Amino acid sequence: MIRRFKFEDEVHHSLACVPMAVRRKLDRVGVKVSLEQWQALPQHERLAICHLPTASEEECDALRTFIEEAVRLRSGAGTKALPESVRRSAEPPAAPPEKLVANAQTVGVTLNDAVWQRLDPDERYALIKLGGGAEQSHNFVTALRELIG
Repeated sequence: MIRRFKFEDEVHHSLACVPMAVRRKLDRVGVKVSLEQWQALPQHERLAICHLPTASEEECDALRTFIEEAVRLRSGAGTKALPESVRRSAEPPAAPPEKLVANAQTVGVTLNDAVWQRLDPDERYALIKLGGGAEQSHNFVTALRELIG
């Protein structure tokens, strides 16, 4: 079952954009898929990517192969390999990154170790991707409200 966040409800209905849970899978398997490549995939292939597991190395290898072949077939271009540092980012750290804490603070949300410990890995990953860098996503504040309150 794919993790669905309320802040991206529309994404799950249309799959026009890559859902956060799929972004995490792509990081885990080490594949970069552009929005154009994602949108070139038919709905059934997008759904397969959403629901195929990545719990073991064999499952990651199988999903990587499926994505690479489907993207090449549908878009005519190959995927890009992600660096190891991005692959590791699929498993969020045990403490909230300083930049994420600072970005949350700018919108009035306190994100400390106690709050971070209450979040599951999918929630941590989403917050890091949406607000852990120099630029904050338009969904960052909505995600903070949904996940932290």
